[in-house]
Amino acid sequence: MTWDGRWYLIAWDLDRDDWRTFRADRITPRTPNGPRFTPRVLPGGDVATFVTSTFRGSGDASGNWPCQGTVILDLPAATVALYTREGLVEETSPHRCRLTLGSWSWPSLAAAIARYDADIEVIGPDELTDAFEHLARRFTRTITAHGIASPTL
Repeated sequence: MTWDGRWYLIAWDLDRDDWRTFRADRITPRTPNGPRFTPRVLPGGDVATFVTSTFRGSGDASGNWPCQGTVILDLPAATVALYTREGLVEETSPHRCRLTLGSWSWPSLAAAIARYDADIEVIGPDELTDAFEHLARRFTRTITAHGIASPTL
């Protein structure tokens, strides 16, 4: 399986009694190779879905991000699509688009959306709005700690 340009081996770890993902470039073969293994059914039944779930932190075999939200950005869909690796970009007008994106945490999702450097209207869910508020408070504390006048929010 490949992910982000790297090869991975999916295997059952007898010591941890769980599935593990191993980077192929970090594996050192041992001789003799050891005992044979008993084949197991991979959760979700699909290697690609399992690896995607693992890297997204979903904790299940769905492959979905644990946190998903939708916003309207004041940017053309064509511009946002150039910089959106995963997610759904839909044109709402020539200069605005709807973006549905996922991440492993709500603050991480809010930060990922903020990188587009555009005005944002949160469509949902409420956890995404809360995450933007959380980041705004965190950034305000950072500014205040460095003696910079606090911006009006």
